[in-house]
Amino acid sequence: MEDELEPMGQLAAHLDRGWDLVAKGDLRRATMSAEKSLELDETSPEAHNLLGYIAQAEGQDEDALEHYRHALELDEGYVDAMLNAADVLVRLKDHDGALSMVHEALDWLQEDEIDERTDAMLVELDIHLFRGEAEAAASVARDLPTGPFENPGLVLHVGRAKLDTGDLDGAEPLVLEAIAQQPPSSDAFYYHGLIREQRDDPRGTLLAFLQARELDARTPPMPWSLPREQLEQRVQAVFAGLPADLTKVLEGALVVVTDLPGAEIVADGVDPRLPVLLDVPAEEAEAPTRVVRVFLYQRNIERVAAGVLEIDEEIRRALEAELRATFPHLAAEDAPPPPEEG
Repeated sequence: MEDELEPMGQLAAHLDRGWDLVAKGDLRRATMSAEKSLELDETSPEAHNLLGYIAQAEGQDEDALEHYRHALELDEGYVDAMLNAADVLVRLKDHDGALSMVHEALDWLQEDEIDERTDAMLVELDIHLFRGEAEAAASVARDLPTGPFENPGLVLHVGRAKLDTGDLDGAEPLVLEAIAQQPPSSDAFYYHGLIREQRDDPRGTLLAFLQARELDARTPPMPWSLPREQLEQRVQAVFAGLPADLTKVLEGALVVVTDLPGAEIVADGVDPRLPVLLDVPAEEAEAPTRVVRVFLYQRNIERVAAGVLEIDEEIRRALEAELRATFPHLAAEDAPPPPEEG
């Protein structure tokens, strides 16, 4: 009997070690643990789910999806794999497939599995937001459990969901509850800053944003974070690929890549999680024609990107959005011409 149990004990140990390494950001050694798990039991859905999660963290979405599908072939009721697959499908813009996967997960879950149902509903809500279905997202948010949860992190996730759907009164007590948890969460302070901003409380907004920035600065970078020189090279490549109208206003601009906006900038009203900040000539503040400095904040860019493969796209998206907001005439030039009358 002991001989029969030993391989299962080894399998569980390798899986536990793999997840611990994922939490520490050591994806290389986590992969080794997951692969060792498959050597012990090639039919382990948990091992494929772990490999999928690692691939997803590395931005290898197609590989991740393949592992999740293999896990579900081995265990058709494996809810964690369903929800992980749904996350990947959202990133791949297959919203219908993601929604179908979430609904299947909810069908498998019992009513008393509060944490698991909440996880599934949060993914469903995000899908509706991605699709621009505000009322459907708000409906899901109203139905979300508010605890008690086995996983205390769900308190903040539910609070964020209510904030994202405009329910400030429902969001704020949950966000404040998350702020009181230990260790302190930069996300909780950031969301509280957004709530205070919408409540027209400048002082409360500033204090929360400064606290969020301080905690962000203490947080280790993503495990796949690029060395600064490599990121600067990618920034230059993105600049070279921008449309001509945008490169024109950037001509001669100094590009500065740093971790986060400085506390003094946040104190002046800048969002601490802004990915790009443009500096225009003081004499042209009302109607700028060019950019003199571009600040790119590596931590904030990496926070949004799903992995190293998405860094270039996130830099491009953030830069274009900021440029078109700063130079409205450029956005107008891109608009389609009005239809001819008659």
